[in-house]
Amino acid sequence: MSLELLIEKYGTLAVFLGAGVEGETAVVIGGVLAHRGYLSFWQVAVAAAIGSFIADQLFFLTGRYARTSAMVRRILAKPAIASVQRLLERHPNGFVFSFRFIYGLRTISPIAIGTTKIPTARFVALNALAACLWGPLFAGVGYVFGQGAEHLLGRLPLPHHLVVAVAVPCGLLLALAFVFRKRLVQIFRSAPRESSK
Repeated sequence: MSLELLIEKYGTLAVFLGAGVEGETAVVIGGVLAHRGYLSFWQVAVAAAIGSFIADQLFFLTGRYARTSAMVRRILAKPAIASVQRLLERHPNGFVFSFRFIYGLRTISPIAIGTTKIPTARFVALNALAACLWGPLFAGVGYVFGQGAEHLLGRLPLPHHLVVAVAVPCGLLLALAFVFRKRLVQIFRSAPRESSK
């Protein structure tokens, strides 16, 4: 079976699984494939949103119901958890909505949130809203950079197109995430405290 047929048959499933496990890179690749016509853009965006939502729900439930497990205790001992806990204390709703956009905190945050008193229903609602924004946003990044790569370099073979169209935005996103992570933390620290009730 050719690469193109594999993508058409399993591409949406791969985006769904990749969004939950790996994150942005899988969704950006899905966006590039949508640009090339192998997948529908909205299939990619929806698969990314649902995969991300489900994964974060599972991480949250792990923190909520398995907080005494060795795995959760190891995660909660990581240095980054101190930043997560400070942000959660000051801005629980804002942080629950935005953690998936903060590089380096995406996987550990829902586990840490699960160990707090934030109601499950509130987490579900905020997580769903954030996933609905995140999926189309990163699929769109892949789509736009796929178009840009083709405009600059012509119609490359698919593997080369993927490398070029994914490497550039992922590098830029990592750089922006690093810069904005510090800025977002400053914003959260300086803003008035939210009510958690």
